Amino acid sequence: MNEQVKVTDTATAKAVPTLPDAQTVTEVKHWTDRLFSFRVTRPQSLRFRSGEFVMIGLMGDNGRPLLRAYSIASPSWDEELEFYSIKVQDGPLTSRLQHIQPGDEIILRPKPVGTLVHDALLPGKRIWFFATGTGFAPFASLLRDPQTYEDYDEVIVTHTCRDVAELEYSRQLIENIRSDELLGELIGEDNLKKLRYYPTTTREQSAKMGRITTLLSDGTLFKDLGIERMAPETDRAMVCGSLGLNNDLKEILEGFGLREGANSDPAEYVVEKAFVG
Repeated sequence: MNEQVKVTDTATAKAVPTLPDAQTVTEVKHWTDRLFSFRVTRPQSLRFRSGEFVMIGLMGDNGRPLLRAYSIASPSWDEELEFYSIKVQDGPLTSRLQHIQPGDEIILRPKPVGTLVHDALLPGKRIWFFATGTGFAPFASLLRDPQTYEDYDEVIVTHTCRDVAELEYSRQLIENIRSDELLGELIGEDNLKKLRYYPTTTREQSAKMGRITTLLSDGTLFKDLGIERMAPETDRAMVCGSLGLNNDLKEILEGFGLREGANSDPAEYVVEKAFVG
């Protein structure tokens, strides 16, 4: 989602360092020729719930900021902010954002919002995170939040991409979580059962091929994990991916009896409506 926001004082807008919401890039990592992640300084006043998103961007050549909604990939306790992005060569924002380096500045509007938060779900025993592509970002935040493991007996995250290399960000993150001293204690010794990771590819050959919607609908997912089918009494779910995936998963989840929730009306599953990609 790209959005342009008009700046009243054009002369001031062109002087990026004078903007009150400019944040400094501290780290950039390119995962593939289509995906990269980066970290920036965190405004002292910014408070957010793991799973929320903010508007970030760069100054345009016309003196106006180019802003887009980005899920915060870092957990709410992190001293910096992390983001996970796709590279769109002709995209107004990402065609430039992919070239940022440590020391550069980005623009950040510190007004976090979003539906992929624990408050939007009723208490349950098992939570599912369904992601495709960079839709994994909000779950990168939630998976590093201790509350996730305190609230649920089992955490299952699925990540579907076209190629194996595009799964590397999530694979490394899961590996680091399992070896983390604090989160490791919460997950427990049997961390492969408490935190389940189910990566799939749709184009390149891998250990598990297929779209998550198909694997969920035909029962392959449950068979592979050795668990019972989803039920509204025990299961909660969060979805972040393309508009088509979101709609398909909503239909599947409701077929299992789960109802869509919101911050104002918690239920059994939620979908990130702001993310498309």
